Amino acid sequence: MTRSPSKLIPDGFTATPSLADSPVVVLDDALGGVETTGVLVFTPVADAAPIAGLSPSAWQRAGFEAEPGQTLLIPGDEPTVLVGGGGAAGLTVNGLRDATAAFVRATSKTGRLGFEIPSLGGLDPAAAGQAIAEGAALARYRYSGLASKRPDAPLERLAVRIGDIEPAPAATAEFRAGIEAGLITSRAANIARDLANTPPGHLTAVDLAEVAVALGARFGFDVEVFDKQQLIELGCGGLLGVNRGSTEEPRMVKLRYTPPGTSTGHLGLVGKGITYDSGGISLKPSDPMHLLMKMDMGGAASVLGAFTALRALGATATVSGWLMCTDNMPSGSAYQLGDVLTARGGTTVEVKNTDAEGRLVMMDAIALANEDGVDAIVDIATLTGAALMALGPSIAALLGNDETMLATVERAAATSDEQVWRLPLERRYRKQLDSEVADIANLGGPFAGATTAALFLDHFVGATPWAHLDIAGTMQTEADDSWRSKGATGFGTRILIDVARGFQPAR
Repeated sequence: MTRSPSKLIPDGFTATPSLADSPVVVLDDALGGVETTGVLVFTPVADAAPIAGLSPSAWQRAGFEAEPGQTLLIPGDEPTVLVGGGGAAGLTVNGLRDATAAFVRATSKTGRLGFEIPSLGGLDPAAAGQAIAEGAALARYRYSGLASKRPDAPLERLAVRIGDIEPAPAATAEFRAGIEAGLITSRAANIARDLANTPPGHLTAVDLAEVAVALGARFGFDVEVFDKQQLIELGCGGLLGVNRGSTEEPRMVKLRYTPPGTSTGHLGLVGKGITYDSGGISLKPSDPMHLLMKMDMGGAASVLGAFTALRALGATATVSGWLMCTDNMPSGSAYQLGDVLTARGGTTVEVKNTDAEGRLVMMDAIALANEDGVDAIVDIATLTGAALMALGPSIAALLGNDETMLATVERAAATSDEQVWRLPLERRYRKQLDSEVADIANLGGPFAGATTAALFLDHFVGATPWAHLDIAGTMQTEADDSWRSKGATGFGTRILIDVARGFQPAR
């Protein structure tokens, strides 16, 4: 990266340190070369056979009842970890991902692991393989960009033995293909986590654009970077307005993936890339909130991470992405309450709150996506505190104007176990965004903030099929939770991959 001498960035710093970790997950009936073995155990525990010389009654005396997520370490020269799977009849793909994550977390100091699963219980082998690989790679993630020593060991190798899969060659091949897919999707999510976890002084808009260029060259997608002068020429008044208070230049980063064969459609992805959000003149009130605002580019990080997976997974559609990148700072030149900004395309916008900046930068991108002739748009943004207040830190808000796109995102969310909940795009609330001096205002009333923010974006979307993900609540977790590692979650990356992978417009 090109760095200002005053930044004092350590030599060799990278904003994507997780790319140095390359875990291997293999189907290996012998579980060879492992340091610790995990065994998935189903309820009721009393029906299980002894493991590592201990009877089920001994496990129970130690408090192990094989409930989902439970683990019990049996020490020895080759330690064994019992992993709770719940009832065998109720095993799901998401449960398998969680069980793998629980095992990997219980052995965080060990790099070479074996995991014995007695049965897939009729689960799709490809989906099961992908879930196991994701559970392992996502759970072992730790941001290691700046610490001199990481608290756990990188995951080098996970050997998996499935009791009922080896005799079936077709199922074995599907399982292995699923593993490969899971390593690709988890790598993409971990890239998004890296970017969102990186301190704002180490990842400005200019830096993020440079990271995108490097990732595009490595993973097979085109990247076009627009600097401040080019944004002026494009008339991107939203991005330029939010940037006015900053000493750092803005960047718009356009990504383009082109499939090798005939394209099945053209999907547009838009990501909010506010690299640090102070709130601007409408300054945020609390220190804890400020600390999290390095992650206000989580939407752009998820879009960029998703692009790294498209070629490897054989995505069949053309996919274009717009990352709208700047910080939002107060200064003598910052945009002010009452200012009127002019978006790409000529819409004028009254600024009623400078902390409602995400929708301002995204309006330019949505206008450009429509000009590019996309068949549908999915945008993703850490947009509103209202989404967090309504749905908490585990569920993202989903809104949009098209049933097919909304259902597609919901299916992808269910597959990835990243929960979304559909909120109404209630058009009767649109009048809250009316302005007496401009075409539209950037803020509605005190209620239904997630909906009015989506209605603002809807103004620019027009008739294009569209889904909107508000990930303000899900962008980070305060503690390890199954495969969700403390810090930035990379939420939405795997959803976007799944949507883009086989996208085709409704006919």
